[in-house]
Amino acid sequence: MNIDDIRRLLRESAGVDESVDIDGDIGATDFSLLGYDSLAVLELAARIEQQYGVKIREEEVAELTTPDSIVDYVNNARVITT
Repeated sequence: MNIDDIRRLLRESAGVDESVDIDGDIGATDFSLLGYDSLAVLELAARIEQQYGVKIREEEVAELTTPDSIVDYVNNARVITT
């Protein structure tokens, strides 16, 4: 998984606020600053589980506040489970 996968999943799940450019350098930007609330991030986590087979528990979602943190989490989880 990489940042482009996060962009695609965000567009598919919650859509994109027209005032936010998610095509820029968003890796370290908090989801709330990108216009995504906790419900949108939970939806993102559900799509990650469906498409990548990595479950992100609800309590962990609250700690994963940036796209980079989710990419790291998924990639590390995949290494552990394979």
